[in-house]
Amino acid sequence: MKQAEPRIVIRRKKTHHEAGHGGAWKIAYADFMTAMMAFFLVMWLLSLVPPKDLHAIAEYFRMPLMTAIKGGLKFDDSRSVIPGGDPSVIPNPHPAWSGAQRGGDADDLDILRLENLKLDLESLIQTDPILRQFRPQMLLDMTPDGLRIQIIDRQNRPMFAMGSAQVRPYMQDILQQLGPMFNRLPNSISISGHTDSAQYATGEREYSNWELSADRANAARKELVAGGMDESKIKRVLGLSSSVSLVKDNPAAAVNRRISIVVLSRRAEQRIDQQYLPGSSGANLNELVAPERAASRIEPGQAGTP
Repeated sequence: MKQAEPRIVIRRKKTHHEAGHGGAWKIAYADFMTAMMAFFLVMWLLSLVPPKDLHAIAEYFRMPLMTAIKGGLKFDDSRSVIPGGDPSVIPNPHPAWSGAQRGGDADDLDILRLENLKLDLESLIQTDPILRQFRPQMLLDMTPDGLRIQIIDRQNRPMFAMGSAQVRPYMQDILQQLGPMFNRLPNSISISGHTDSAQYATGEREYSNWELSADRANAARKELVAGGMDESKIKRVLGLSSSVSLVKDNPAAAVNRRISIVVLSRRAEQRIDQQYLPGSSGANLNELVAPERAASRIEPGQAGTP
């Protein structure tokens, strides 16, 4: 008789999964409470900051992202580290703008707004299909008078018809695209026209480079206004002929023919006003305007004289 084989019994242990206790909400609630604690801590710290510094903080958070990443404006003589990051990290890029000349926080914020406008214009030039193709002909830089935008001429791409103030179509496009950008700030602008050293056949006696440069600057003003710029923003329009050349060694170079637009700083506007107002050595302003004020007063019942 064959012996029966032993029976093999395999026991498998069944695992029972406990029902979830819903603990995930606790993590979310803890994160929420941490965020709220941080928020109230920031609010408490802001309540301790003087009002004048709060305005500087607000301007810092209005700064474009790339400017903030790079540390913003950095002036050695800055009295606050908020707008400019770490003071004394880099030398003052504009020595003419010392603390005494800037006149405090108002001038600092004015310069900051101009720097931000410069970044916005550079971004517009890079992204706008019309302006991008003319990027080599546009120069942007900061000067003691404010933000300067120069549109320079090229031998194969002139901005105006030769010897006249007739604006080329592509120059119209550039100016009309830039016009609305200047409405973002309360600052006024100054427009100057420049020519090369080539003279008219009549020389300086009749129509010369002085008239031509002034006419071209005025033509640029018209195109800016046509593009949507507020006409009241114009502070002055100048014709400088060839007196200020980009290329000193070659005054006849095409790049010397240009239109320069300066978004004036607050200080620059004040200097311009002072140039055209009577000073302490001139006639007394009250004596000059008193007769005009008296003549403008018309008593009730009296007929005015046209």
